[in-house]
Amino acid sequence: MRKGIGLHGAHVHYGPLEALHGVTLAAPSPALTVLLGRNGSGRTTALHALAGTLPLTRGSVVRDGRDITSQPAHARAAAGLCFVPDRQAVFASLTVRENLELAHPEGDFSAALEVYPELRALLPRRAGTLSGGEQRALALSRAPLSGAGVVLADEPTQGMSPALAARTYELLGALDACVIVAEQRLPPALRPGRGAGRTAVVHELRRGTVVFSGEPGELNAACRPNHPE
Repeated sequence: MRKGIGLHGAHVHYGPLEALHGVTLAAPSPALTVLLGRNGSGRTTALHALAGTLPLTRGSVVRDGRDITSQPAHARAAAGLCFVPDRQAVFASLTVRENLELAHPEGDFSAALEVYPELRALLPRRAGTLSGGEQRALALSRAPLSGAGVVLADEPTQGMSPALAARTYELLGALDACVIVAEQRLPPALRPGRGAGRTAVVHELRRGTVVFSGEPGELNAACRPNHPE
């Protein structure tokens, strides 16, 4: 049985507007998969469809060879799917410690604090008072703490410094999980020649369809003049 998660002929509507037009893509496990595209390309919609927070109007979601299309978002989360959206990814009224406790009730935060030691001094602070980059780090720290088999993250390094962003991609690349990120541009850590470690899979979306699937080096070779740099 092939491990991972994917969409098969997925159509998603926002009211009368169709955002995904029969998208088929696969994200293997363990591996890092990038959904690449500009705003409006469908990359965020695809993440929500995988997470179960947006229903499909047609098509299917398959995880580890099993159709989970009808499984609600909370059931997917209970089955080991961790979703980090681009907005409201932390509980703003709770402290940093309380946010971490939701991911690991036993209170062992060492895996998160090894990657993001900056959070240690912030444990008593309310998450809503953190900077954008600090909130992203807190939200992403759920991934190593939860032990999720599937991790979905929308623009995971938004608001982070280059050093913190590089550390984040080291974390995501090292997870023993199916990791899918949505980005506008290929992250520096994954560009050919940067030594990103585990080979990444890239699916480029435009206007709700997949226009490229392959490895980062292949994307570079197939780059067209209007492709975002």
